Amino acid sequence: MTFTHFNDEGKAKMVDVSDKKMTDRTAVAYGEIHVSKEIIEKINNNDMKKGDVLSVAQIAGIMGAKKTSDLIPMCHNIFISGADLIFSVDEVNSKIEIKSTVKTSGQTGIEMEALTAVSVAALTIYDMCKAVDKNMVIGEIKLLKKTGGKSGVFERKED
Repeated sequence: MTFTHFNDEGKAKMVDVSDKKMTDRTAVAYGEIHVSKEIIEKINNNDMKKGDVLSVAQIAGIMGAKKTSDLIPMCHNIFISGADLIFSVDEVNSKIEIKSTVKTSGQTGIEMEALTAVSVAALTIYDMCKAVDKNMVIGEIKLLKKTGGKSGVFERKED
């Protein structure tokens, strides 16, 4: 078996994608953060001391997507042609759902950028709300869909 991320000396390397075909690629990722009822109320009323939590998390998620190659060692620095996040406040289950869609046209996938976007958005929500309650739980971070590239379309099948 040949490992793709090791050089001839067994050391880590970044894979050469220069021979890969340029394709349009999209990735959609999901994450959530469970919060207290008080935090939900403060977010809904824009009453958090640090400001508009979801607006700041929106920008943080986009910035996270753009900085993925700085955070994940073997990720390529790729051109991002679009990035968006959607937040849904679930008052019944006391959680905020985060969905990111990130796009590129290139030689390597964009999944890590979409996953990083939801992760950074969730961490930002935690940071902005921790003065109210530190019992928040970030979870369910997962890839929902990806298109493009040699492997084609992936769509998560829910259990």
